[in-house]
Amino acid sequence: MTPTTIVAAEAPETCCTPAESAVSAQEVVRMAAVFKAMGDPTRVRLLSLIAAGEQGEACVCDLTDPVGLSQSTVSHHMRILTEAGLVERAQRGKWAYYSVVRPALDDAAAALRAF
Repeated sequence: MTPTTIVAAEAPETCCTPAESAVSAQEVVRMAAVFKAMGDPTRVRLLSLIAAGEQGEACVCDLTDPVGLSQSTVSHHMRILTEAGLVERAQRGKWAYYSVVRPALDDAAAALRAF
Protein backbone atom coordinates (compact mmCIF):
# COMPACT_ATOMS: atom_id res chain seq x y z
CA MET A 1 0.00 0.00 0.00
CA THR A 2 1.35 3.44 -0.91
CA PRO A 3 1.29 6.12 1.80
CA THR A 4 -1.03 9.05 1.07
CA THR A 5 0.29 12.55 1.44
CA ILE A 6 -2.13 14.94 3.09
CA VAL A 7 -1.71 18.58 2.25
CA ALA A 8 -3.22 20.94 4.80
CA ALA A 9 -5.27 23.76 3.37
CA GLU A 10 -4.03 27.17 4.28
CA ALA A 11 -6.03 28.54 7.17
CA PRO A 12 -7.36 32.04 6.77
CA GLU A 13 -5.72 34.66 8.98
CA THR A 14 -9.04 35.32 10.68
CA CYS A 15 -11.89 32.92 11.12
CA CYS A 16 -14.57 35.40 10.11
CA THR A 17 -15.37 39.00 9.52
CA PRO A 18 -15.87 40.83 12.82
CA ALA A 19 -19.51 41.68 13.42
CA GLU A 20 -20.62 45.22 14.07
CA SER A 21 -23.01 45.90 16.93
CA ALA A 22 -26.52 47.02 16.06
CA VAL A 23 -26.31 49.57 18.90
CA SER A 24 -23.53 51.76 20.29
CA ALA A 25 -21.61 50.88 23.45
CA GLN A 26 -23.27 53.81 25.26
CA GLU A 27 -26.71 52.64 24.16
CA VAL A 28 -25.95 49.10 25.33
CA VAL A 29 -25.18 50.36 28.84
CA ARG A 30 -28.34 52.49 28.93
CA MET A 31 -30.55 49.69 27.65
CA ALA A 32 -29.03 47.19 30.09
CA ALA A 33 -30.10 49.48 32.93
CA VAL A 34 -33.62 49.64 31.50
CA PHE A 35 -33.85 45.87 31.09
CA LYS A 36 -32.39 45.32 34.56
CA ALA A 37 -35.05 47.62 36.01
CA MET A 38 -37.75 45.69 34.16
CA GLY A 39 -36.21 42.36 35.19
CA ASP A 40 -38.05 42.42 38.52
CA PRO A 41 -41.70 41.25 38.57
CA THR A 42 -42.66 43.88 41.15
CA ARG A 43 -41.33 46.68 38.99
CA VAL A 44 -43.15 45.36 35.93
CA ARG A 45 -46.34 45.24 38.01
CA LEU A 46 -45.75 48.80 39.20
CA LEU A 47 -45.28 50.00 35.61
CA SER A 48 -48.54 48.29 34.68
CA LEU A 49 -50.40 49.86 37.60
CA ILE A 50 -49.10 53.33 36.78
CA ALA A 51 -49.95 53.01 33.09
CA ALA A 52 -53.47 51.89 33.98
CA GLY A 53 -53.92 54.72 36.49
CA GLU A 54 -56.18 57.68 35.97
CA GLN A 55 -54.49 60.01 33.45
CA GLY A 56 -51.62 57.51 33.19
CA GLU A 57 -50.24 58.26 36.62
CA ALA A 58 -50.41 56.93 40.16
CA CYS A 59 -49.59 58.12 43.65
CA VAL A 60 -47.10 56.01 45.56
CA CYS A 61 -49.79 55.64 48.25
CA ASP A 62 -51.97 53.80 45.70
CA LEU A 63 -49.21 51.38 44.71
CA THR A 64 -48.43 49.72 48.03
CA ASP A 65 -51.58 47.62 48.51
CA PRO A 66 -51.71 46.10 45.00
CA VAL A 67 -48.12 44.82 45.26
CA GLY A 68 -48.37 43.95 48.95
CA LEU A 69 -45.22 45.81 49.94
CA SER A 70 -44.42 48.63 52.34
CA GLN A 71 -44.30 52.20 51.14
CA SER A 72 -40.51 52.30 51.61
CA THR A 73 -40.03 49.15 49.49
CA VAL A 74 -42.29 50.51 46.76
CA SER A 75 -40.34 53.79 46.88
CA HIS A 76 -37.11 51.82 46.42
CA HIS A 77 -38.53 50.10 43.32
CA MET A 78 -39.81 53.44 42.01
CA ARG A 79 -36.36 54.99 42.44
CA ILE A 80 -34.88 52.25 40.26
CA LEU A 81 -37.57 52.76 37.60
CA THR A 82 -36.99 56.53 37.72
CA GLU A 83 -33.19 56.17 37.40
CA ALA A 84 -33.72 53.88 34.40
CA GLY A 85 -35.84 56.61 32.80
CA LEU A 86 -39.00 54.50 32.70
CA VAL A 87 -41.08 56.74 34.98
CA GLU A 88 -41.14 60.39 35.95
CA ARG A 89 -41.76 61.56 39.50
CA ALA A 90 -43.73 64.65 40.53
CA GLN A 91 -43.98 65.75 44.15
CA ARG A 92 -47.42 67.01 45.22
CA GLY A 93 -47.42 67.93 48.86
CA LYS A 94 -46.12 64.94 50.79
CA TRP A 95 -46.99 62.43 48.05
CA ALA A 96 -45.01 61.38 45.02
CA TYR A 97 -46.89 60.79 41.78
CA TYR A 98 -45.41 58.71 38.99
CA SER A 99 -46.13 58.55 35.28
CA VAL A 100 -44.76 56.16 32.67
CA VAL A 101 -42.31 57.62 30.13
CA ARG A 102 -43.79 56.07 26.99
CA PRO A 103 -40.86 56.97 24.71
CA ALA A 104 -38.55 55.01 27.04
CA LEU A 105 -40.72 51.91 26.60
CA ASP A 106 -40.76 52.48 22.83
CA ASP A 107 -36.94 52.76 22.85
CA ALA A 108 -36.65 49.48 24.78
CA ALA A 109 -38.90 47.72 22.29
CA ALA A 110 -36.95 49.20 19.37
CA ALA A 111 -33.66 48.05 20.90
CA LEU A 112 -34.98 44.49 21.09
CA ARG A 113 -36.18 44.64 17.49
CA ALA A 114 -32.69 45.81 16.41
CA PHE A 115 -31.28 42.47 17.51
